[in-house]
Amino acid sequence: MNYLRTAILLAGLTALFMGVGYLIGGQSGAMIALLVAAAMNLVSYWNADKLVLSMYGAHEVDERTAPDLVAMVRDLAGRAGLPMPRVYLMDNPQPNAFATGRNPEHAAVAVTSGLLNMLTHEEAAGVIAHELAHVKNHDTLTMTITATIAGAISMLAQFGMFFGGHRDNNNSGVGLIGTLAMVLLAPIAAMLVQMAISRTREYAADHMGAQIVGRPQWLASALAKIDSAAHAIENVPAERNPATAHLFIVNPLSGLRMDNLFSTHPATENRIAALQQLAAQMGQGGGRTGQREQAAYASGPWGGSGRTRGPWG
Repeated sequence: MNYLRTAILLAGLTALFMGVGYLIGGQSGAMIALLVAAAMNLVSYWNADKLVLSMYGAHEVDERTAPDLVAMVRDLAGRAGLPMPRVYLMDNPQPNAFATGRNPEHAAVAVTSGLLNMLTHEEAAGVIAHELAHVKNHDTLTMTITATIAGAISMLAQFGMFFGGHRDNNNSGVGLIGTLAMVLLAPIAAMLVQMAISRTREYAADHMGAQIVGRPQWLASALAKIDSAAHAIENVPAERNPATAHLFIVNPLSGLRMDNLFSTHPATENRIAALQQLAAQMGQGGGRTGQREQAAYASGPWGGSGRTRGPWG
């Protein structure tokens, strides 16, 4: 059902994009808009991961530079049945993370230094599992395409404001006022569709990520910490590039600007409630991780010493 809803929303976004192109340039305008979108999507398909990682100053790490983190990602990727993704670290005090890449074979998982400093091993594992769920569900490509089309709609709308729409439309019932209304409302509609797709995929990734790591409460605890910190610690690159906010596990924007009026993420309280319900269905009661489960987790390759925090803590 989630995939059907996503497909419908993507189709609506594409139709909206072509509609703006038609109002600006008639049938030829719609065709040009479609060709431009195809070209943009092709470029983003091959290079979006490099662009976003560069945007956030992420640098790749390995077993030598971040052994515990890489071991954690490798173990969880194995549980998820995924190839080992590239692992990146962002020097950013806000705890957060995102995944990118056009497919599981070319995926990357990026976490901030703030996440490693503030979260326990269990909570970090929940976050990594969530991001790997995005990779497994091919959400990284879907969200890239969504952002590209939404950005193209905004670009076309600005173009239409200068030229006032196609001449035939201005002479018809649509009229200049209708055309201007369309180009003004289209970016808002595109943003709403982007929000709907993002929120759908976040719930799905929470559910699958909790199943990958085996403990929904770990992810629920991580979401609570990240959400609280995101309002107090500014993510400077995200504030400069709010169109990328939907990539993160929790909205990285501080809320000091207008961007948070239309959040691309579901309410964290609702996500936590859904994870708690999943934990109950899995027979895991209580909000704290039991000693037996902590010991089992600590015996994994990232916590062999029994610590609940890595060397970064």
